[in-house]
Amino acid sequence: MPRTNYYEVLGVSREASDEDIKKAYRKLAFEHHPDRNPHRKDADERIREINIAYEIVGDPEKRRSYDRLSWGDEPSAERVDPGIILDEMERKLFDEGRKELFAILMKDVKRVKAELALVREQVVAEQGYDSFLEHVVIARASAIVGDFVTEEMDGRKQRLVEVAVEMMVSQGVTKRGDEGGIRALRNRLETAFRNGRLHGITSAMELFYERR
Repeated sequence: MPRTNYYEVLGVSREASDEDIKKAYRKLAFEHHPDRNPHRKDADERIREINIAYEIVGDPEKRRSYDRLSWGDEPSAERVDPGIILDEMERKLFDEGRKELFAILMKDVKRVKAELALVREQVVAEQGYDSFLEHVVIARASAIVGDFVTEEMDGRKQRLVEVAVEMMVSQGVTKRGDEGGIRALRNRLETAFRNGRLHGITSAMELFYERR
């Protein structure tokens, strides 16, 4: 299935102003409304596509999220495996979460070293010698991630995930109207973002880890 470019759907460029996008949407909505095109079989689908595009790029916050998650300006002309598309989106969300927490920890080296000391104690108690034991580090990251995540950060994450879900539905990863499928998709994408956050913490710890 070709990738959907919401800017192209509205006939505007990615550099278009919010006002230009609004004007383009109003013009298209007027021209393609099913009531004005009673003989077109695809009228309902066309207006739905226009509305979805405007819902994303017509909202400044969602537009920023869409731009961050978009993997190219031009939609591909060839059919793309939905599984590949989903894997790519998970990778992008994972990386967003990783960079977010890594940046925070890099500003609090004292905390990183304090957490490393705790991890070292647990590792030595478990295996008798010091090493960067991944499952212990991940467990510690899971326990402290809430110390760094603010409501604003979670709001941003939610916007990214919701836009990602809409993008995945438009690519045929799951069917629109399939509540169970969409819920599972959302959970999968949220998990990818959370795992990225945990990896951001472990990466910061690994950067300062010195074996003793």
